[in-house]
Amino acid sequence: MQRRQFVTLASHTTAVLAAPVFMRNAWAQEGGITGKTLTIGCSAALSGPLAGFGQDIKQGAEAALAHINSRGGVHGRTLQFNMVDDGYMPQRTTDNVKQMIGQGSAFALLSCVGTPNNTAILPLIEEAGIPYVAPLTGASSLRKGGRNVFHVRASYTDEVRRLVQRLAGMGLKGIGVVYLDNGYGREMLEDATRSLAEQNIQPTVQAALATDGKNLADVLAKVAEARPAAVLLATAGAASVELVRGVKKTVPGVLMAGVSVTLTSDGLKQLGDAGSGIAVTMVMPDPNRAKTQLVRDYQAAMRAKGHQDFTLGSLEAYVNMRVLAEGLERAGSDPSRAKLRTALAGIRNWDMGGFVVDYSGQSPYVGSRFIDLGVLNGAGRFLG
Repeated sequence: MQRRQFVTLASHTTAVLAAPVFMRNAWAQEGGITGKTLTIGCSAALSGPLAGFGQDIKQGAEAALAHINSRGGVHGRTLQFNMVDDGYMPQRTTDNVKQMIGQGSAFALLSCVGTPNNTAILPLIEEAGIPYVAPLTGASSLRKGGRNVFHVRASYTDEVRRLVQRLAGMGLKGIGVVYLDNGYGREMLEDATRSLAEQNIQPTVQAALATDGKNLADVLAKVAEARPAAVLLATAGAASVELVRGVKKTVPGVLMAGVSVTLTSDGLKQLGDAGSGIAVTMVMPDPNRAKTQLVRDYQAAMRAKGHQDFTLGSLEAYVNMRVLAEGLERAGSDPSRAKLRTALAGIRNWDMGGFVVDYSGQSPYVGSRFIDLGVLNGAGRFLG
């Protein structure tokens, strides 16, 4: 009954130190561009607990690039995508980005994955002055200015608030929170407790899950003891899969609700029927419903690359790459990083075909506040 109610209601919604001195001279020179090519860099998890996000980014971004390059690239330059694995480890992310900037191998950056990872690299990016589009994090703590960073997705704060409002609107009072035991999860916990307080609700349980899931048994015991009516999943990646399975076995019938990064497309496949009934927020339109021109374009680009599975993660990466390409187009045939920053900041009410990006000309630059709600079926798709 709760599941149907959620679907019905949802249908109405549409720190690191400064860089050493020896690197600054290298940063002063713009790299990653020739007369024929322009390279976009990315550090993301292609291994480790968030590998599913990295694979989605790779597929979606490369699908967008293939389409753009098939039409002549941007001002005659072929766009290239240099994606480096960091295993979701902030220090590796930092090392990767330092190398890209120091060696001049990237003109701009796109969609590095993770809240702690982006926390680590944003000071480097501001120091270097390299444009960075669409960090794959919705952490509000990373949206407090910055002249070089252009977020696309809505914030986790907005996602969590929407979920809590929906659950409270269903009359649910016993709501617990399981959060990932890192910077991402702790910030999500703050968002959740604040949103619950707005609804005069105190969380029935707060449990920290290790990023590798090694304390899952203890977490499940805490949830079982509290017996909440609903659990907010402030987790991400591989740890979420066993958490969902465990909660379903330990507290049968409990409603689970997560944000856009709680489960990767690989995680949904692994869960199968066990994922049925999970409520999630979406910061992109449903990638399997070709109701908008954006989704139709995305599906065509994915098919052209031989991909038949359409996921929210790859759609987000496709959108992010197109936003960066739009900025390059507007920057002109003789682009510089300064011109690209100005061009991106100038994007106002750009309708991509059912998804609007608007940077409003001032920082913090956040292009979209799109949030939709849905409930997953056993095939990892959203119920109609």
